[in-house]
Amino acid sequence: MSAGSQNERHTHQGRGILLRCLSVACFATMSACLKYASADGVSAIEMLFYRSLFGMPVVLIWLTLGPGIGAIRTRRPGAHLVRSLIGLTGILTYFNALILLPLADAATIGFTAPILATILSALVLREKVGIHRWGAVLLGFIGVAIVVRPGGDALSHTGIMFALLSALGTAGVAITIRQIGGTEHPGAIVFWFFFVCAIVSGIGMIFYGHAHGGMTTIILIIAAIFGASAQLLMTMSLRVAPISVVAPFDYTQIIWASLLGWVVWASVPTMNTLAGAALISASGLYTALRERRLHLERLASTLPIE
Repeated sequence: MSAGSQNERHTHQGRGILLRCLSVACFATMSACLKYASADGVSAIEMLFYRSLFGMPVVLIWLTLGPGIGAIRTRRPGAHLVRSLIGLTGILTYFNALILLPLADAATIGFTAPILATILSALVLREKVGIHRWGAVLLGFIGVAIVVRPGGDALSHTGIMFALLSALGTAGVAITIRQIGGTEHPGAIVFWFFFVCAIVSGIGMIFYGHAHGGMTTIILIIAAIFGASAQLLMTMSLRVAPISVVAPFDYTQIIWASLLGWVVWASVPTMNTLAGAALISASGLYTALRERRLHLERLASTLPIE
């Protein structure tokens, strides 16, 4: 490989890392805004409605300026529906977790998604999972046990359940995107997810919608813009750099969540949260780095001998 192509690859990877870090910061900001709005009685279905309604224009602007509206055309509507319903379940349970748990704890438990994705890849995709990845899974679950403090009453058990269900939904989305990502444009995946969320939450608003104060509405709109931006930045990061390169930077969300929790609610993460977050992050980072090394080894084995 020439020096020029190596520099270009590193430039792309650096751009991907920057986009991923911006995505994580936007997602953490969205989460903080939604948790703040929950103090005014905003329900999870209302959070989803505002995120869909005011996030969709951001997606449409991105499509117009980038790949074009034509990118949303698909020959696999059923696959998009399944992906969207799984994602819809994951995001609704995450919003409920935000309502019931401190911001840092909800974010930390949510990082079990890569662990659950490993299990699902073995069960659904029949991928071979070696002892190293199973060891990382075990380490991650030990971290979860530390965070949730089994037998204790410091955290809402219902909130913990919602956070774990959200992580399972995120893992399911990762699996479905891997199945359709080879044939479907990222713009289509993002657009149809927002479209399904808007339809379902719009129906839900008939039963769960309430009027809220002007400031709460503004906060919900801000959350929607940051949420849509987070999803687009994440998608863009995957277009310029491998997932094994950018995924480890998702764990910077724990830093953002802890900082925002401290600034807004004067909530300092407990030692359990920090220790559990360290183990969960170590599990995810080890899995990502090992996958990257194995990918490079497979790539090297297929290169022609000069």
